[in-house]
Amino acid sequence: MEKSKDKEPTFSVFLSASEEGNRRIGCEMVAPLMTLLLLFLSYVTATTSLHNHEEHSRRNLLANGLGTTPPMGWNSWNHFNCQIDEKIIKETADALVSTGLSKLGYIYVNIDDCWAELNRDDKGNLVAKKSTFPSGIKALADYVHSKGLKLGIYSDAGYYTCSNKMPGSLGHEFQDAKTFASWGIDYLKYDNCNNDGSKPTTRYPVMTRALMKAGRPIFFSLCEWGDLHPALWGDRVGNSWRTTNDINDSWDSMISRADMNEVYAEHARPGGWNDPDMLEVGNGGMTKNEYIVHFSLWAISKAPLLLGCDIRNLTKETTEIVANKEVIAVNQDSLGVQGKKVRMEGDIEIWAGPLSGYRVAVVLLNRGPMKMSNTANWDDIGIPPKSVVEARDLWEHKTLLRPFVGKLTATVEPHACKMYVLKPKA
Repeated sequence: MEKSKDKEPTFSVFLSASEEGNRRIGCEMVAPLMTLLLLFLSYVTATTSLHNHEEHSRRNLLANGLGTTPPMGWNSWNHFNCQIDEKIIKETADALVSTGLSKLGYIYVNIDDCWAELNRDDKGNLVAKKSTFPSGIKALADYVHSKGLKLGIYSDAGYYTCSNKMPGSLGHEFQDAKTFASWGIDYLKYDNCNNDGSKPTTRYPVMTRALMKAGRPIFFSLCEWGDLHPALWGDRVGNSWRTTNDINDSWDSMISRADMNEVYAEHARPGGWNDPDMLEVGNGGMTKNEYIVHFSLWAISKAPLLLGCDIRNLTKETTEIVANKEVIAVNQDSLGVQGKKVRMEGDIEIWAGPLSGYRVAVVLLNRGPMKMSNTANWDDIGIPPKSVVEARDLWEHKTLLRPFVGKLTATVEPHACKMYVLKPKA
């Protein structure tokens, strides 16, 4: 994320002239002023050095080099809940490849809750559930890797996971991290249920340290539901952090998660992302326009794009949404700045965020029940007011014929949006 640079305070000496116009400062004033100036400059230098050191330390606490753009892939929970097995995971990996989604960036195949036996083995190790994962997680990881994909897994910063059907990792962090690494795990979703009552800021960094010592880079996804405002501390601990409670497959749930996540926009950056939960696109609870809003807001918000539907049975409509290369490109833009709301007027909202190459992504959103006109003004979205701008409609896949100056206006259907990339013309 491109942060605003702190402005160094200026040091000014205001001199008053005598009635005779004498503007000289007596020699007796020069030494104290020079001393004060030197002290001030020393303070600025020391403060800047300390800030740079703290910034360096903050960005390197989880030095796994992952998450330079938001992760993309699939997670089992939204569609399957606990009804998972190795056959579903393998077939999903196959489908990500056969549909071409893996080539678009969907590379993580993430197993959620309920994959392990309720009890650890006699050495205290987690054990894959024999009835559903008889080949073991290592063999499954090998299969997923053979497809050019990555395997993710789930655990919890508590004694049991949220399903209460398998152990959590509290008190076993270093042992479990080594186990995950030995299996070839690439991603860990770490939940927040059934804990000892201590704060997430105490429990989650233990797993951070464990993963750093595990010997394998593992993307660390903090799933503590926005409990203790993880955007304020998650960037020192993980690669992404949930900012909300669980999503469900409805308009109200989806749009409220986008709202809650947007508050923390300034905390997103390459290597660490705000996470409003997984995608519901394709699960059937919303209209096509509502799913387009869902995908557009997650994209401009630089949220992880983790599909939550049954990849093995994608409809044409769902594929058109989740395989939109132009919208994905906004999410994966190298600048890594999360878009946010710049104007709100009743049911009309304008979301915008800068992209590389002096471009700007814009979502014109209509949250209401009636068709409405929506206008993005240049001064609201960070474009110089007199700029002549080329507009690319990302859902219509066309560049609008005429250039725009000062603003762009469109009519937006109810519970729908328009999404553009705006590029100032030379």
